[in-house]
Amino acid sequence: MQNFSGTWKADLAKTRLIGGYPKEIVVRIDHAEPMISVDMLFTPVEGAPHRIEFKGGTNGEEVENVVLGARWRSTIQWVGSELLIESRVSQQGRNFHFRDFWFLSDDGKVLTMVHREDDLAGQITVLNRA
Repeated sequence: MQNFSGTWKADLAKTRLIGGYPKEIVVRIDHAEPMISVDMLFTPVEGAPHRIEFKGGTNGEEVENVVLGARWRSTIQWVGSELLIESRVSQQGRNFHFRDFWFLSDDGKVLTMVHREDDLAGQITVLNRA
């Protein structure tokens, strides 16, 4: 299993986001199996930064986190060498489903987050260890 602990900064040139691009994305992760805690700070080109925080066990049991004012139901589990964070949320009258696969480069210096078969399919965030 990989350990994602550390501070990560998005490489926006290698990142493919659905929607607008921020000025910066910084992610702080505390990962000590079987628990993971994530704090993402998105700094838009204009306007105030916003933070997404969540935590849970990597055992596949459902957890609930409040993210941007909405209740997210998520499972976090290993699928081979990738960590899958699968979430469902109802926000602004719509239901969303996210399947975010995380994996590290062989040297542990690059964290890639890929959305597959979900409402953000094709979105890829590439982060470098800070």
